[in-house]
Parts: sequence; C-alpha cells; structure tokens
Amino acid sequence: MAEQSQAQGNLGSLRVLLGVSGGIAAYKAAELVRRLRDAGAEVRVVLTENAARFVTPLTFQALSGQPVRTGLWDEAAEAAMGHIELARWARRIVIAPASADLIARLAHGFADDLLTTLCLASAAPLALAPAMNQQMWAHAATQANVATLRARGVDVLGPAAGSQACGEFGAGRLLEADTIIAELAALHGPKLLVGTSVLVSAGPTFEDIDPVRFIGNRSSGRMGFAVAQAAAEQGASVHLVAGPVHLPTPAGVVRIDVRSARDMREAVMLQIPQSNIYISSAAVGDFRPNDVATHKLKKNGSEFVLTLTENPDILAAVAALKKRPFVVGFAAETHNVEGYARAKLERKKLDLIAANRVGNGEGFDTCDNEILLLSRDGSERLARADKLALARQLVTRIAERYTAQASASKRAPARKARAGKERSAR
Repeated sequence: MAEQSQAQGNLGSLRVLLGVSGGIAAYKAAELVRRLRDAGAEVRVVLTENAARFVTPLTFQALSGQPVRTGLWDEAAEAAMGHIELARWARRIVIAPASADLIARLAHGFADDLLTTLCLASAAPLALAPAMNQQMWAHAATQANVATLRARGVDVLGPAAGSQACGEFGAGRLLEADTIIAELAALHGPKLLVGTSVLVSAGPTFEDIDPVRFIGNRSSGRMGFAVAQAAAEQGASVHLVAGPVHLPTPAGVVRIDVRSARDMREAVMLQIPQSNIYISSAAVGDFRPNDVATHKLKKNGSEFVLTLTENPDILAAVAALKKRPFVVGFAAETHNVEGYARAKLERKKLDLIAANRVGNGEGFDTCDNEILLLSRDGSERLARADKLALARQLVTRIAERYTAQASASKRAPARKARAGKERSAR
C-alpha cells in the first residue's frame, strides 16, 4: 500500500465551466485548466472582473482552446443569450479560486456578474475551491456561508493549510490542481461502494458524574461525519452512530444519536449484522465513573475522589466477531503515532487503521487533518487537507481494500473445490 492509489480518475468528456474569482491564487487556475484537459475534460473559463486584474483572458484562451468570458455585457455573445447557452453547456461548474466575497454572494443568491448569474442559471452541480487569508476563512460569516452552500449540495474542495501570500500560516490555501482533479474524479467517477452497507461511529462519548457534570473529550466529530458523507457519495448505504456533537447530518445518511460508550456499543452492535464495512472514527471514552450521583455534587472543602472503571472496547468487540465486517479503526495519539497505531492494528486484528497526531492545535476542533494509513502490509501518508477532502481519499482507499478482500474471499471456495477434485482424481 506504500504506492500511490490508482484512483486518480479520468473525467472523460465532462464539460467543465471553470470560474476564476479575484485573488492571488488565480494564477494557479491556469495549471488547473491544463490538468482538467489532461484528464479528458472539456473546459470553458469565466473570469470575474477582479480575476482579470490578476490573470489575463488570453492565457486561459490559449490553455482551454475556447473563448474566455469576463462579463455579462459582451454584446456579441449576449445577442444569442450567451450566458444561458453557457449555463446549459456545463455539466459541472468549478470555481477555483473561490474568494470569500464570491462565496458570500453565492450563499445569498446574488446574480450581479456573469459568474454568479451562470451559477443560478445552470442545473450543473457546483464545486468551490476556496482560497483566502486564514482569518477570513475562519471567520464565522465565511463558515456560515460555506455551511449554507454545503446544505444546498455544493461541493467544497479544501482549502489546504500552509504558508500564504500575506505571510500568515493556516487554512485558506487553494488545493493543488492534482488534488482538485482527484476530488472531481471521485465525484464523477464510478461509485465504489454501490450495494455496500457502511457503519460509521463518530464524535466523543460523555460519561455522567452527576446530573450536571460529565467526563468527555474534545472530539468534534467532523472527521467521522466527513467519512460518512464520503461513503454516501460513493454509493454506500450509510448509518452514522454519533456521540454528542453539533453537526448537520450528511445528505443520505441515517443518523443514530448516542451519549455514553455503552450507548454507542449497543447502537453499533445492533447495526453490525447488516454492515459490510465498519469505520470506527469515534473518540470513545476509555473510562466511566463507577457510580453516577443522582443529585449535583457539592464542594465540602475536602478532596474529591472519583473512581473509574473501563468502558467496553467497541472496536475490539466488532473485530473479534466470527462473522465480521471489514474493520477500520482510528488512532489519535500525542506522540509515537505510528508505533501506537501499528500496535493497535495488530492487537485488535483490524484491516486498516487511520492514525493522526492530536494536541497542540492538531486533530481535534480543526477543519483540516492529515492521516497515516496503516495496514498489515504497508503504510501511506494522506497529506494535510480539509477533513472532507481527506475523508474522500480515505474512503477510496477503504473501498479499494474492501473490494480486493471481498474478491479474494469469493475465489477461495472455488480454489478449495478445485483442489478437492484434483485429490479425488488422484
């Protein structure tokens, strides 16, 4: 598994309308046009007025082989309602880079330039690849606008984290062209999990001390919810067992809300017989209080001792079943990430484990992540990316492994039968 995945995809003759909004990352859109055409897509480009201050229409015309549009007031094009013709031509609209301003205008349904008008006038699915200053990306207004667009079915690709043109560091970089192509291929390529039932557990568990206090952890559930969404995008029937989080349910996913580790175990074990794949991304609490007070505990000026007992190990229980699904675990570690993750993989007899570092601003409560994916025969690093982009890569790897294992299992009885016939003949 150390080699790169072959699931880079091919976009065939997909008709892509590429919108480029204003920002320094606009220069990267030129490379994206070339990569889209290499992947087999037909590309037409629309620049916003501000984008044309950073890059020229001539560059994109040369790369796409098509005229480039920059405004609604092109008399020659609009004599035949050119913006409607272009909206009907597109089979996928991609905006890269998508600035904070453009995202805000799309979220509020503006149609005050050619690009936003096309987005409203076209039935083609829309994908945004944001690029902006890290503080602008983190701002509550931007996040609310992105959430609104996602709820409408818009695909958000990225952003990545790293050094920015402004000199700051953080989430807000435009994804690299190859990553955007891979994301689009995942959205438009063959569905890898059609006919498959996937169970995902996500989020923290809370263990009550009294009616007011509990023991919990900092898991936001974002990664697990992203995994559930990615599995649904690949055609799977997805059930999501969610600890206490404040996240919208991904489209097409059946959600089961739980609170404690024992609640989660009960819900998971109820779904396991119908599941082909189990992805345990939940941060299940290892311990719970021996006794839960019926009333709020009060300070009395002396030391308070809380006695804990171990919670059931859900992941190990599923992996130990005689008739078990394909089992994927997660390992969140503060140090020795690969060592602890590989030990967990072997000890619990998992098929795959996704490991990442947490603490000091990494892992929990962040929009991006990176994963070290381990199997019995190798490892692969999935580079830091937006959690949904990372989840799509992870689910692709899981689907490839699951399909290979299922095919091998089907071939085994046939090989055994042939061997038996050969022994009888002798």
